[in-house]
Amino acid sequence: MTETLLDARGLKCPLPVLRARKAIQSLAPGAVLHVLATDPGSVRDFQAFCEATGHTLEEQSEQEGAFSFRVRKRG
Repeated sequence: MTETLLDARGLKCPLPVLRARKAIQSLAPGAVLHVLATDPGSVRDFQAFCEATGHTLEEQSEQEGAFSFRVRKRG
């Protein structure tokens, strides 16, 4: 499985999801984009992003104020 890391910690809404949108465009179908963010608004942003684009939000977690998202590009 191919996985690419995008560190968006410290960025405010909507920058984490906008950077993710740009990063996922260059990935092959089925690849995973792992995004790290610190903005609490990114939780709903990534859920909405995946619903709107058809990508799959495979995992979402929070640890010590940092959010982690694994988004699989639709294939």
